[in-house]
Amino acid sequence: MLLLRTLLQATDFGSPFLANLVPAVTAAFAVQLVFGIPAVIRHSDFFYDFSGGWTFLLTLASSLFLPALRSKSRLTGSEITLDAWNWRQLAMSGGVLVYSVRLSSYLFIRVLKKGHDSRFDETKHKPRRFFIFWMLQAVWVLLCTAPVIATDAVPLVAFGEIPDVAVTDILGLGLFALGFTVEVTADYQKSVWYDEKSRKVHDELFITRGIWGRSRYPNYFGDITLWTGMAIAAAGVLVREPVQVALGWGGAAGLFKAIFIPAVAPAFSAWALLRVSGVPLSEAKYDKLYGDREDYRQWRNNTPLLIPRIW
Repeated sequence: MLLLRTLLQATDFGSPFLANLVPAVTAAFAVQLVFGIPAVIRHSDFFYDFSGGWTFLLTLASSLFLPALRSKSRLTGSEITLDAWNWRQLAMSGGVLVYSVRLSSYLFIRVLKKGHDSRFDETKHKPRRFFIFWMLQAVWVLLCTAPVIATDAVPLVAFGEIPDVAVTDILGLGLFALGFTVEVTADYQKSVWYDEKSRKVHDELFITRGIWGRSRYPNYFGDITLWTGMAIAAAGVLVREPVQVALGWGGAAGLFKAIFIPAVAPAFSAWALLRVSGVPLSEAKYDKLYGDREDYRQWRNNTPLLIPRIW
């Protein structure tokens, strides 16, 4: 109890948002250091995606529970129940938790089947560069969870002064559900395709079936969509005047924070997937392998890059 009280006091910066952000940042980098240092020493990429799941888990746990514990410390004898949170905080934290567990499990199982992660075939033998990748995973988790960290920081009393349900709640969480569904469907169809290929059920060189026939990167579309939804849901809360007051924000600067912090998640996801590690690497790889094939060129030229066609 003394340790917990010390932790709460040490992270109380007079700002609910900073009081939530700093422990979340600490948790994210701590997990990556615990997994990353041994991995760098052993040149192993085996637990990279597995550690990502744990980073999400502990970051979300810190974000959700520390504000409730801080409130409890001010109310002697009180217990933490579901009433300690607004339904939005539980829905957003729970949604991202389900997303992270599903994604990290999918990627970890894929590494188990392959025996290695091809993304790090060269990098894992370069300790400094490999270490940076582990730290970047902490940054990725923090940027994606920014909408949740900000919403979880809102004192419960402020939610009593805004509508129970708003249009931004429905639109935001609806987009999150849509994006999550598309991403899961795309990953499942690709897993089935790979499994059938390994059993020689087909001899296709690249996948064009199911949703992959309507978008070249439906999994990336799903990821960007779900983070966009989370950003809309969070911003819809953070721009409210009672919430601005409770967070110590206000004026033009407060509104900027309310929009900018949630927007970081979809903006970073889109930038990383479309400009850095996703599409550019995949396009270069597949163009090199199949660029001389007419069927590949037709699929590439006639299939949308991201947004699945519905006709």
